[in-house]
Amino acid sequence: MNMPSSLPVVRLKPKANARAIRHGFPWVYDNELVTDRRTKGLEAGALAILEDDKRQPLGLVATNSNSRIFCRMLDRDVDAVIDQAWFAAKISRAHEMRQRLYDTPFYRLIHAEADGLPGVVVDRFGDTVVVQPNAAWSEILLEPLVAALVEVTGVSTVIKNGSGRARGLEGLEDDSSVMVGTAPDAPVPVVMNGATYMADLTGGQKTGLFYDQRPNHGFAAKLCKDAKVLDVFSHVGGFSLAALAGGAAEATAVDGSAAALALAEAGAAAAGVADRFATRKGDAFDVLTALNEEGATFDVVICDPPAFAPSKPALEKGLRAYERVARLAAPLVAEGGYLGLCSCSHAADVARFRGASLRGIGRAGRQAQLLHTGFAGPDHPLMPQLAESGYLKSLFFRL
Repeated sequence: MNMPSSLPVVRLKPKANARAIRHGFPWVYDNELVTDRRTKGLEAGALAILEDDKRQPLGLVATNSNSRIFCRMLDRDVDAVIDQAWFAAKISRAHEMRQRLYDTPFYRLIHAEADGLPGVVVDRFGDTVVVQPNAAWSEILLEPLVAALVEVTGVSTVIKNGSGRARGLEGLEDDSSVMVGTAPDAPVPVVMNGATYMADLTGGQKTGLFYDQRPNHGFAAKLCKDAKVLDVFSHVGGFSLAALAGGAAEATAVDGSAAALALAEAGAAAAGVADRFATRKGDAFDVLTALNEEGATFDVVICDPPAFAPSKPALEKGLRAYERVARLAAPLVAEGGYLGLCSCSHAADVARFRGASLRGIGRAGRQAQLLHTGFAGPDHPLMPQLAESGYLKSLFFRL
């Protein structure tokens, strides 16, 4: 809890874009601030008042001199008190919207900046929520955040997933634990688009399941009736299990993780489609190459790789990787079949990703119609001022 009158002040340089901050941009980079010994000495996660170069207040921010993002906007009211009640107000607003959108309590509850809690991700799995405090301020204030989550949602279990690249960029260590209640002793079944997914909330990737692809799984399923389907970088069977729920004749999931494929198999069994489901463990590029050498073909091929371009310095290398995925996947698609290509890279916008995908398809000697461009579901709202909050792109082509 903070006493506003005692907070330090951080100030923008004269050439910094204060207008963008006033219009809703939530970050201030380290090169935009007047930084002296006092500013650099602020504890990671400390709260401060942000002023423009004319000393006019812009809002209450969380600071981190260890991060490229020095300030994250928390509240336009410089007198705001960041306590359990403040968190509860933010969470209540987000919760009300998800309850309107979804019939069951399985969704992303807090999508960081877009829901007013910078760097904080919360996914809900029924009576359990998994919290990722990916910014230093949220690590410090995790106790009132967790209390507010329980207050608003009534969940009995809160798990902290303190791992991942984002925490490293903030100077935070890996630290996961059960904050409230008892962690589930088995994967949690989650039904989406008629498919059953098994979410490992303590040992799986991220929070245990990727909710963001839900609408794209649903679209892809429409293409898969009576089809032979290949799902590459499948994780726990995202597209392949949705395809089977949509009436696919058969589906094969490819992933490098044996644990993820085991969860996919459990999901297929739970949904009663195990007899039409197969898995193939291995590096996705190696498996795609091998399938080409085998002369395999599929009616629908979908590739949903990890973020190949997670930052601007990695952009060009990442785009080449997306082009390579398309080049290897396109020959596996039967004439008149469908190819889905996805990117969750912040740095690769939809135009660049589409260009890389089309180059790969062209290099494979195929021609394409672009049928549909999909994004994350509404439980992953886009903050219009922050392009990074709209990271997911899914392109569906007919070849």
